[in-house]
Amino acid sequence: MSRVTTEISDHVAHVRLNRPNKRNAIDPAMADAIVAAGQSLIDADIRAVVLSGEGASFCAGLDVMSFGQLAAGDPESLVMPRSHGDTNLFQEVAMVWTRIPVPVIAALHGAVFGAGFQLSLGADMRVAAPDAELAIMEMKWGLIPDMGGMVLLPRLTRDDVIRRMTYTAAPVTASQAEHWGLVTELADDPLASAQALAAEISTRSPSAIRAAKRLIAVAQSGAPASDVLMAESREQTQLIGRPHQMEVIAANMAGRNPKFTGDR
Repeated sequence: MSRVTTEISDHVAHVRLNRPNKRNAIDPAMADAIVAAGQSLIDADIRAVVLSGEGASFCAGLDVMSFGQLAAGDPESLVMPRSHGDTNLFQEVAMVWTRIPVPVIAALHGAVFGAGFQLSLGADMRVAAPDAELAIMEMKWGLIPDMGGMVLLPRLTRDDVIRRMTYTAAPVTASQAEHWGLVTELADDPLASAQALAAEISTRSPSAIRAAKRLIAVAQSGAPASDVLMAESREQTQLIGRPHQMEVIAANMAGRNPKFTGDR
């Protein structure tokens, strides 16, 4: 059985973690499958991605038994090699979703712990069930978060929140996570809500959506204001008067839904 499944329908990629008997816990094989699923979408003609988990939880973290066996070897050879550009395999589990040029929406339910929590941070938005629990779980095992969390967390929440969650490893409710900026919104059916959001995004200009994601990344990078302002202008120049923008104008004037040719 595939550890991760991907289906593309109506311009939306539906990616699902598929190890429900282990609450989608990540072992090396699943890490490879998650990264492969993300990489397969980088150049795909899609307009949005929905990332979810099969079964009782989105992802309960690392498969402790499998990584315990790995840790018995040489830890430096396990985590230090940069196998995916600036990341190792485990960091790429989260970071690969930031490399996808269209919005990624994570639908969270049940346990969203450790590696699963950091995986969710790679998404553009997180829709969570009210009873979902989120945790930076690594301290429970005498470790620190090392799967991209320290790149992604500071973009979303305060320093003291990161410290509290890291030092204690205590799960927090989805409501608290929303208050802290770690969850975008709550929904009784997070998967349905994430799919509806992706469907709405898919009706917008594909080239403008991709430009917006690039521009937001520049704004988040800490670049000088002058660079962000220039990026705004550069992206806008590539949109004005182009086919997607002209189709949006024509559709608005005619009171119909736009029909885009191509996704870029």
